[in-house]
Amino acid sequence: MNLHFDAGQDIRSIILVGLGGTGSQWARSICRIVYDMRARNLQTPNIAFVDPDVVEAKNVGRQMFTVADIGKYKAEVLARRFNAALGLHIVWHNEPFLWESEYGSGGQLICGAVDNHEARKAIVKANALWIDAGNHFDSGQVIIGNSYRRGDLALALKTPRFKELEKLSNHGLTTRLPAASLVFPQLLEPEPPGVPVQSCADLVQFGEQHILINDWLANVAATYTYKLLYRQPIASHMTYIDAAGMNVSSKPITRELLTEYAKEAA
Repeated sequence: MNLHFDAGQDIRSIILVGLGGTGSQWARSICRIVYDMRARNLQTPNIAFVDPDVVEAKNVGRQMFTVADIGKYKAEVLARRFNAALGLHIVWHNEPFLWESEYGSGGQLICGAVDNHEARKAIVKANALWIDAGNHFDSGQVIIGNSYRRGDLALALKTPRFKELEKLSNHGLTTRLPAASLVFPQLLEPEPPGVPVQSCADLVQFGEQHILINDWLANVAATYTYKLLYRQPIASHMTYIDAAGMNVSSKPITRELLTEYAKEAA
């Protein structure tokens, strides 16, 4: 039986971690969504951009930056730009993401567009609803989840509410989905010794990454964000993108999926 995901909370703040290839495009979509919500007189979340990197020449044309931005902090550049363009009140943090009270408590959505394990480990510590976007040369995946331990999923499957929903509807609800770190534990591991850590801009520059893969990822990630903010049903847990084959496919949410990631604690 297919299920729908209900986060069970209103999103009060969006924290976008990483403003590079995918993140800068995702940022634009987040701002457009929040602007549209405000125009409809809906309650809108706070937005924070987090990235310690500054704009380099290699980022221009490949990310949402211009020559005039070189040497400035990515998070600050984009926050100021969208604040001015859309009248938003985005705050920025020009330092690595660390989960602290300054980001608020409860109702957070963390949008992760990072390319290193240390940043993802910091996101995991937040224990919040997390959309993660990661890619290779011309493919990638977007994952939405909020359960970082198998035990959380095992408990969700045993709740009377979950079982009753299964009886009443062909599309039951779940408030739990496995987070990216549970699906791909290797995301929290460092690269093997001798393997250089390269940014998306480096890879594109050297012809080792499709120049449009980040755009594909950002659009999919933004669609998950849109559905969450507008409280629309989310029927997929993960979406795969293949730019070479021009394919996008999503993995539906099912009891079998939840059981797969809960079985060690069941």
